[in-house]
Amino acid sequence: MTKDHVTVWENCLQVIRDNISFQAYKTWFGPIKSVRLHDNVLTIQVPTQFFYEWIEEHYIHLLRKTIKKELGKDGKLEYSIVMSNKDKFAVNLPTTNRTATKNQSSNMPMDLNKEKSKAFPNPFIIPGLKKIKVNSQLNENYSFENFVEGDCNRLARSAGYAVSQNPGKTSFNPLFLYGVTGL
Repeated sequence: MTKDHVTVWENCLQVIRDNISFQAYKTWFGPIKSVRLHDNVLTIQVPTQFFYEWIEEHYIHLLRKTIKKELGKDGKLEYSIVMSNKDKFAVNLPTTNRTATKNQSSNMPMDLNKEKSKAFPNPFIIPGLKKIKVNSQLNENYSFENFVEGDCNRLARSAGYAVSQNPGKTSFNPLFLYGVTGL
């Protein structure tokens, strides 16, 4: 029984589609076309050298398994890369025996004291420095106790109050307020 290269590649694509995300399938396997099947060697056409290298690096194990499933243990895969110049030509490259790359594992330090890990140190406190009284030139008549809160300024008041209670420890760091009145 002779197999058609299009049918073999479609069967391979079905297995690949079931094993990777839709976006990865669409990006990396959508542009690939089958060219021929000769002596148990399936030739597929990829658009660029980069495609060839990416597929060889990331999907080689999956491709090998699908080719063996479709063509048997002697089945092989060959790439045809279309070079884009004035005169289009193709370069045929056989599958390499590289293994897929894996991300290196890294050991992250683990803080066993969970109470301390939740609290962030204040970046404005430097150990060993004397506390200096700074004249802030703020009007002491303006405080949160006598601030008139309304719908239009509720968010600004809440953010300002949170920053005043926990300086350097809020998500509003630094806090910028903008208003047409020069606030």
